[in-house]
Amino acid sequence: MKYLLTGATGELGTHALRYLKEQIGPNEIVALARTEEKAAKLREQGIDVRIADFSDYASLLEAFNGIDRLLFVSSQPGGAVSRGEQHKNVVHAAKEKGISFIIYTSFPKGAESTSPLAQDHILTEKLISESHIPHTFLRNNWYIENEADTLHAAVEGHPFTYSAGEGKIGWALKREFAEAAVNVLTGKAAAPEILELSGTPMTYAQLAEALKTASGKKFEVVSMTDADYKTTLINNGVPESVVGFILMIQNDIRNGELTVISNDFEKALGKPLTPLVEALKEFLKN
Repeated sequence: MKYLLTGATGELGTHALRYLKEQIGPNEIVALARTEEKAAKLREQGIDVRIADFSDYASLLEAFNGIDRLLFVSSQPGGAVSRGEQHKNVVHAAKEKGISFIIYTSFPKGAESTSPLAQDHILTEKLISESHIPHTFLRNNWYIENEADTLHAAVEGHPFTYSAGEGKIGWALKREFAEAAVNVLTGKAAAPEILELSGTPMTYAQLAEALKTASGKKFEVVSMTDADYKTTLINNGVPESVVGFILMIQNDIRNGELTVISNDFEKALGKPLTPLVEALKEFLKN
């Protein structure tokens, strides 16, 4: 059995590779990298690395030779070739090369989501479904690491600011999303068509209180309007293009796009999620 992991040099992929090595032999693992430079560190670990780019269909066909099961980590948007086109290449290449199972890292709620962030994922889920390749969609909620700037700033004594109001998010550590993915990939966990991977939904105010406990630090917690939050971000040196993205996410959260109640995460892990305070302590150490 050959297992291929895309995004193997990214943060999620690095965690996934570690868990995969714990469960199966190194001769069964294949990692995908875009460049020889990125591949070098993986090869030092004795990993079979294949060079391919989601934008290059021919490279994907070659990389997928002999692969049985694929962990398809979604690409980052904003490249010269759209993420939708990149993902179409991956799915079509997987179909052509006879890959027997795909796990895809998707977005909460799937086609029910109205978030702009969900649209490429909705398209990719459709492509995979239409390929008739057996699959599991991992609808990953929100990584604690996504809040790094806010969390670190607050611990350093700056105000903990946000504009998402009482919107709730299912935070968890990135490594936990990776472990759940690997468990499904290897068959250690069940592989239904959809897994909504979400921690217990909590507000930013609750996250801030958990951070105070985890860090032992005191800081102001400020719920803002979008307009005030925009001004704060710009005053803190955040580029306006990034500010727009942050406000879009805050709006999604306020509108419940990341409010998901599910026990799928614990089922895939085979154990409870790390409690939020302990997860924040771990995050702050890294």
